Amino acid sequence: MGVMEKIREILTEIIKRIFEAEIEVEVSTPPELENTGEFRADVATNVAMKLAGVLSKRTGKKQNPRSVAETLKEEFLKACDGELAGTKVEAAGPGFLNFMLPDAYFYGVLTEMAGDFQKNISCDEYSGKTVVTEFSDPNPFKVLHIGHLYTSIVGEAISRLIEFAGGEVHRVNFGGDVGLHVAKTLYALDFDREFTIEDIAAAYVEGTRLYEEDEGARAEIVKLNKQIYELVERDEHEGELAEAYWRGRELSYRYFDEFYARIGVKFEKYYPESTVARRGLETVRAHVPEVYQESDGAVVFPGEEYGLHTRVFINKEGLPTYEAKDVGLIFQKDEDYHFDESVVITGNDIIDYMKVVLKSVEQYAPELVTKTRHITHGNVRLPGNEKMSSRKGNFVKAVDVLEQAPLDAIKYSFLKYKIGGNIEFDAKESVSLAGNSGPYLQYSAVRAKKILKNVKKIDKDEIKLNKFEINLLKKFVLYPRVLTEAVREMAPHVVCTYLFELAQEFSRFYENCQVAGDPREAERGMMVRVFYQIMEHGLGLLGIEIPEEM
Repeated sequence: MGVMEKIREILTEIIKRIFEAEIEVEVSTPPELENTGEFRADVATNVAMKLAGVLSKRTGKKQNPRSVAETLKEEFLKACDGELAGTKVEAAGPGFLNFMLPDAYFYGVLTEMAGDFQKNISCDEYSGKTVVTEFSDPNPFKVLHIGHLYTSIVGEAISRLIEFAGGEVHRVNFGGDVGLHVAKTLYALDFDREFTIEDIAAAYVEGTRLYEEDEGARAEIVKLNKQIYELVERDEHEGELAEAYWRGRELSYRYFDEFYARIGVKFEKYYPESTVARRGLETVRAHVPEVYQESDGAVVFPGEEYGLHTRVFINKEGLPTYEAKDVGLIFQKDEDYHFDESVVITGNDIIDYMKVVLKSVEQYAPELVTKTRHITHGNVRLPGNEKMSSRKGNFVKAVDVLEQAPLDAIKYSFLKYKIGGNIEFDAKESVSLAGNSGPYLQYSAVRAKKILKNVKKIDKDEIKLNKFEINLLKKFVLYPRVLTEAVREMAPHVVCTYLFELAQEFSRFYENCQVAGDPREAERGMMVRVFYQIMEHGLGLLGIEIPEEM
């Protein structure tokens, strides 16, 4: 049982026994406060104020929260034993209870973590569960941009968090190998020469322009779109159009593989849209008219009935739209993996779209929707850059971003932000050793590793810790809780924030506490060792390595 849970349990028992009341006791680690004399607040609770309110209602007479806190303090001190023996308690302010844990408790945490680090940070949130993480999702016939780099890094970090918590993770990738974007590209592509991925990107921009500005071109592209669907459906490889299509798709997937290998992400499976289109089409048609409805030659889902908007799932040409393909994908992933949870990571721009897709599936397969978790993020911009669009051709290529800073620095720059809003990537800031950056954390870990090379193993029984040691150990105590929060919220930024604060605390320890050659070299060496283990583990969850030298 953790110390906070133990404090909560003791207070709950006291309240029930002395005051004959049942109140939920909440305890927390207070923010860094100025110590009052010799007292420091390691754990705090406002339960005395809550209890005073309950007693006031019961008796009809206002109760003083500070007096209630004093009573709780006295009773708690009587009940202290085991790892809490020696705990000091302070009744403060209008009725807060602050707890100062004994040095022996923190030293015990240190020895436990040093003795079996993995056991003491373990999390079984996903033990025995199968999870499919779907992220990145680039479309063949388009070039990868900075947004794909971001979602790939975020998706990999979330996958690692789930694996750390005991989950069996299958990383998959869904992309549009058929659809209007392919038709626009092939319409503008020159088939008469060996084209490259760059030619494909340029053709997409040009094809999009023609589709929007030229009615004749638009009609031809719509016709071409249907032809592409048919040749893929028939697995046809002969003919100019078929050869150009398969050549373009092969180039795209080879380009994707090279990119993912470069950033350290490996997908177990690609799901081209063409492989799930038929299933989506059949599933949607099977639930007309009870779920989907025919409308002007198309098939739609009437989202307004559920506070959403109506979307087309099968168009007038009888082809499945993105929505129908996503329906097919949900069922295909479940058939392939029998998942306990499916995590889909996309941009914020399809929040409403996914709500409609999932609400439609919920009408006939609610269990799949319950097991699906949609995580969305904002756009990535460079300083002063406008919103990017591959359609307009003004996007920043992913490979160009990788030339601006080391990969580890880029990863941390992306992951330190809470997933959801837009973020700005500043290459210079990402490599700074003076701020919240990946290199700063790596440097802290490298410094710790150097210290460990010179630490002698000596025995010391006396337990007396100074404030720099205590503050560092208090950070160690938080790590298991940080990991649990990061896993439950699927929030890599929680790990980043903790590691940065830990590195700052270690810097203060390093500047004020000699390790090698000090009479307390053993204890301090153990602190450095645990610090390094946490940094190595935490950065590993983010996909960041610690170099030998910096």
